[in-house]
Amino acid sequence: MTHEKEIDQCTSFDERSRERHLSGTYLDDMTSDTQGKAQLARRTSQNKEKAGLRDGRAFCFLILWYIFSAFTLFLNKYILTTLRSDPMLLGAMQMVMTAMFGFIQMYLPLGFYTPVDREGKPPNFWRNMVLVGTMRFSTVVLGLVALKYVAVSFTETVKSSAPLFTVFISQVLIGEYTGLYTFLSLIPIMLGLALCSAYELSFNVQGFIAALATNLTECLQNVYSKLLISGEKYRYTPAELQFYTSIASVGVQIPACFMMMNLDKVRDTLDVTMIFFLVINGIFFHFQSISAYVLMDYISPVTHSVANTVKRAFLIWISVLLFGNPVTFLSGLGTITVTIGVLLYTKAKQHDHNLMQVRERYVKGVDAQEVVVHEM
Repeated sequence: MTHEKEIDQCTSFDERSRERHLSGTYLDDMTSDTQGKAQLARRTSQNKEKAGLRDGRAFCFLILWYIFSAFTLFLNKYILTTLRSDPMLLGAMQMVMTAMFGFIQMYLPLGFYTPVDREGKPPNFWRNMVLVGTMRFSTVVLGLVALKYVAVSFTETVKSSAPLFTVFISQVLIGEYTGLYTFLSLIPIMLGLALCSAYELSFNVQGFIAALATNLTECLQNVYSKLLISGEKYRYTPAELQFYTSIASVGVQIPACFMMMNLDKVRDTLDVTMIFFLVINGIFFHFQSISAYVLMDYISPVTHSVANTVKRAFLIWISVLLFGNPVTFLSGLGTITVTIGVLLYTKAKQHDHNLMQVRERYVKGVDAQEVVVHEM
């Protein structure tokens, strides 16, 4: 009996050992699989950003971003000037539509992105969503305040400094280094947009501060969104960022609408035609925003800011062709300057990248020599 009991105890011990071994092996496999997915995601993100706009998909979304932005801008102009809508109503409708379509695209990507397979939500999820949502709302409201005091041309001139803001914000938030030649190449790009929009300038202190604050919040929003889309800790999809930040923005916007919206004007102008164009405008605004988020995964915040500057110059010329706005010498000179600046930026970015690679190889070579000398 004693011998049989000892055999049973040994068998039970062996089974427990086998279970612990299998459990440990399973956990190791799970950890290895998670680390493998993280490394794959990191390599994919790095490869995307390295290819940049040379990637056909990235260039396609750049064109889509430009097209949707053009439709949104011209519908904004039509709704505000011809249909006489209240600006706060227009901004609120845009946020509502982006929330609705963002929710749909979380389940129907429509080729815009690849869904991310993860358990639960990333860390600090709602804090990040409220932060970006508040920045989106602030950008809209400050832009409307700027338009109340100064001309559109003055606002665009102030926004031409966006690449400079982005360089410093990227350095602080995500540690992105901008080389000297790349930094210098931003000057003709900013100067070109300033020249394109440097007509009918009207200066006002309140308008200037609002335009500058709009520029700052928009640049901050873009860099932080890049961190959430491409960062290893988060990796939000464009649809998630679109939906949840729109919900947060709507939540912040509701009390602001009651305080700032002209309800009498809304009641007088709201009809079937107005609702139709508000919905269409909201759809275009959604696809403009989500195209920008998709593009962020392929390019750096500074390159995104440069592309945004080129987009503004492009929209100025589209407005010239469609609305017959007068073409000035400064507009033509500004367009040429922006074009030259973009070409210089492309070359400068490649040159700075090569310099950084040479510097890294030199540092590695020096470290290797120090190790050899130390071993000897």
